[in-house]
Amino acid sequence: MFPKLVDIGPLTLHTYGLMLAVAYLAAITLTARLASREGVPRNQIWDLGFVVIISAIFGSKLLMLVADWEEYSRRPSLLLSMEFWQAAGVFYGGLLGAVLASALYLWKKPGLPFWKVADAAAPAIALGQSIGRLGCFSAGCCYGRPADLPWSLVFSSQYAHDSVGVPLGIPLHPTQLYESVLALMIFVLLLFLYPRKQFPGQIFITYLICYSIIRFILEFFRGDPDRGFVLGGLLSTSQLISLILVPIAMGGYIFAQRKGSGAVRTRGQGPHPRS
Repeated sequence: MFPKLVDIGPLTLHTYGLMLAVAYLAAITLTARLASREGVPRNQIWDLGFVVIISAIFGSKLLMLVADWEEYSRRPSLLLSMEFWQAAGVFYGGLLGAVLASALYLWKKPGLPFWKVADAAAPAIALGQSIGRLGCFSAGCCYGRPADLPWSLVFSSQYAHDSVGVPLGIPLHPTQLYESVLALMIFVLLLFLYPRKQFPGQIFITYLICYSIIRFILEFFRGDPDRGFVLGGLLSTSQLISLILVPIAMGGYIFAQRKGSGAVRTRGQGPHPRS
C-alpha cells in the first residue's frame, strides 16, 4: 500500500489521485475508440467525457452525503473539511450522476444516439473501475472486514489510517482487489460481447446487471463503516441500490431485446413481390 507516490517537501502526489486520473483517461479513450467504429466522432466523446467527469464527482459526493446524512447534518462543518473533499465518494452516485448528465447532454445532441454511446462506454466503465479500485487499495479506503485467510492483507501506513481509518496490523479482506479483478472480468466479457451485440443497449444493460450483482455480494466483505445503511443496518446503501437496479435492468434487457428483435423482423419482411 502506497498512499503517497511522491512526497518531496511541499510536493505530494497521492497514488489514488493518479490512479483515478488514469482510470478516467483510459475509460474515455476506450469509449471514443469503440464509438468511432459506429460512426461517432471521437472529439464528441471527449467533449462528453468532460461532462461525465464533473457529474460523476458531483454524484459520488452527493450520495456520500445522503448515505451518511446523520453525521453531516450533525457536523455540517465537515462539508468544508479536507476529509470530505479528498474522499472518493460513493461509486453508485458517480455512475448514476454520469448517466443522468450524459442522457441530458445527448438529448441536446440528436446526432449522438444514447444507447450507441452507452454501449461503447460500458466496457470502458468496467475498465476504469478496475484501475480505480487499485487506487483505493493504495489509499487504504474501501477496506474489508477482518479475515483469517491466506490472501488476507495487512495495512501498515499510519498516513492511510489517519486519512481513511483503515485498521493497521489486522489481516483484512482485500475488497479493493476483489472488485478490481471482478471489474476486469466484466470488462473482458463486455468487450467480447460488443461486436456481437444483438440490440441497442445490450452491452450497457449487461454491465448494470453484472456490476449490481457483484457489488451486492462484495458489500458483505466490506469493513469501512461510513457507507450508509438502511433497514436497521441490514443492507448498505449500495446494496439497496443494487437490489433496485437488478430487476429494472433485467426488465430493460428483456424489453430492449424484444424491441430489437421486432425491428429486425420488420426490416426483414419488406414488400411482397407481385404474383
